[in-house]
Amino acid sequence: MAEKTINYDPSCMDDYDPHSMAADQAQQHILNSVRTITETETVPIRQALHRVLAQPLTSTINVPSHTNSAMDGYAIHGEQIPSSDSAVFKQVGIAYAGRPYTGKVATDECVRIMTGAVMPDSTDTVVMQEHVEVNQDNIRIDAMQKPGQNVRMAGEDISQGSQIFSANYYLQAADIGLIASLGIAKVEVIRPLKVAFFSTGDELVSIGNELKTGQIYDSNRYTLWSMLTSLGAEIIDLGTVSDTPEAVEQAFVSASQQADAVITSGGVSVGDADYVKSTLEKLGHVNFWKVAMKPGRPLAFGQINDAFFFGLPGNPVSVMVTFYIFVQAALEKMMGRSARQRLRIQAISLSNLRKRPGRVEYQRGIYHIDEQGKYSVTKTGRQGSGILHSMSEANCFIYLPMGSEGAQVGDEVEIWPFDSFY
Repeated sequence: MAEKTINYDPSCMDDYDPHSMAADQAQQHILNSVRTITETETVPIRQALHRVLAQPLTSTINVPSHTNSAMDGYAIHGEQIPSSDSAVFKQVGIAYAGRPYTGKVATDECVRIMTGAVMPDSTDTVVMQEHVEVNQDNIRIDAMQKPGQNVRMAGEDISQGSQIFSANYYLQAADIGLIASLGIAKVEVIRPLKVAFFSTGDELVSIGNELKTGQIYDSNRYTLWSMLTSLGAEIIDLGTVSDTPEAVEQAFVSASQQADAVITSGGVSVGDADYVKSTLEKLGHVNFWKVAMKPGRPLAFGQINDAFFFGLPGNPVSVMVTFYIFVQAALEKMMGRSARQRLRIQAISLSNLRKRPGRVEYQRGIYHIDEQGKYSVTKTGRQGSGILHSMSEANCFIYLPMGSEGAQVGDEVEIWPFDSFY
């Protein structure tokens, strides 16, 4: 009797699935599909941190507003600098920052001036105090000085009418200070992106409750909350949803009515109790992909009503990896933020990295910089998709492309520092 063979469907444990989508193809499809929200609001600049400008921002003043001294010293007429030997000037006054000297300054006179003070009329040069010889009300300078030195011109930093930031600029701490220096109290920004999320699974328990046999704490919601908070999104946490068709459908309807984007973790694979797929097919237009990557493989993307949907795997590391690789850039586009390049660096591997061709891998690593500025990287031990401490210990992804067969100690690999995702 002939022995029967079993045809297995490819699983997340396989290195290659001919039906999987390339990671970069999935990224591009998602980015091409989402659209930027257009509603705006005007907020005080202290509320504008981590917000996105809706309009270009133009300066209405010069910065600095007046030509001023860059040093503590003495303001003189630059044409009076001696061509050889030295020259003597009589001090006729003092100029302080915020209290200018308003008198006249003759060609053989000088004004004691402090850093930031407005240059007195007709003076154009500052001799720093360390370069003068003081004798009561007179100073002596040598021929080493240069006309125009140690002076900051009005508008040197920012000129009136110049564009400071373009539309879609993401405001950070230094930007808020710069806007304040222009005397601007409020700015028009794109309204916050609203993101609803929930986890599915009867095995999940919220923190604060006692675990029963077979249950685990739901860490994914807290991870997603943290990543979304870093983006400046308005967060709608719908909690943990039980594995019933009714509960899953109610959660999706509620989420899509409140948010611009909906994110779930778990329920996008082929388990018997996973009702996400059937519910989404009923409520919206969603594609389910197997992406040629590790960790993470099952991924869902589409639309429910007017909300875009991202269905992530349930394993904790897979949630973080797929969020950073697929979701974050899409949400940034939706919130109006200009596209940004992730930092990619070549580093020497100090670990043997196992991999077979057929999918990209995002292994977790810890990179170091030596005294010569050269990068090296070590993997964070076991790389399983459920080992969340591999993400907590890491400071970078070690990116191994589709055709890679891994790396040996001493090989050069590409790393993606986590700082470029924050």
